[in-house]
Amino acid sequence: MGRPIQELRARVFLRSALPLVKLVLQERPLYRHLLHGADGVVQFAAGDSEQAAWVRLHSEGIEVEPGRHPQPSTTVTFKTVEDLNNFFAGGLALPSVRGRWGIPTLARLLPFLLKLKILLPSAMPDDPEEKTLKVKMLLQMIASGLSQLIKGGDAVLTPYAEKSPDRVFQLTVDGGPAVYLRMKAGKSKAGLGTYKRRRPYVHMVFSDIDGAFEVLTQRVGTVEAVRRGYVRMDGAMEGGKDIGIFMQRLDNLTMG
Repeated sequence: MGRPIQELRARVFLRSALPLVKLVLQERPLYRHLLHGADGVVQFAAGDSEQAAWVRLHSEGIEVEPGRHPQPSTTVTFKTVEDLNNFFAGGLALPSVRGRWGIPTLARLLPFLLKLKILLPSAMPDDPEEKTLKVKMLLQMIASGLSQLIKGGDAVLTPYAEKSPDRVFQLTVDGGPAVYLRMKAGKSKAGLGTYKRRRPYVHMVFSDIDGAFEVLTQRVGTVEAVRRGYVRMDGAMEGGKDIGIFMQRLDNLTMG
């Protein structure tokens, strides 16, 4: 039996979506001024749930780690895990904030958190830079999110991974960003770039950022995207169907 859905959602949001604040910093250098003189930890938690994560801001960058920090500057606590999930899915959920001296750190983090809203299905930017940011975020979210579902005991992906030989699912934008998901005997690992040690079981290759944007935001279905040349699938045909099902499950779980 799989882990409760709300716990899985929280795991993905805290371990796959929240770390994307680091990508925001990487892609938007102007945000670095928010870190000038920063030195604090913001903890996110939900009631008595084991799902928690913390973000440390300092002058050199941002760190994001799962679990509870021993001495956070401020703690953002949601009443329930459902409230935490609603917050990260773009809904209304008001948390309590403890640790007043850490409020300035939270204020520095808020612009990064707001930038994560580009992940929402309703966010359809026309600006090329924003499109690129959304594609990079979605790719990382897919690879990391699927890995977290496997690790978290998802009723569909975990049994699949347990029976899987060493397989690599690769997603690449031609001439652009790439991510991979490797699974073997119940274990999984997500990574950036191209996996070099073995040939992909499935390789989803997008024509460019615009093609990836159309497919990953589901504005164009996979069959039509292939016909238009937005994407091609190399490798095992059955594996191509599997990754499509997995991606849809992740989308339904996080934004459905």
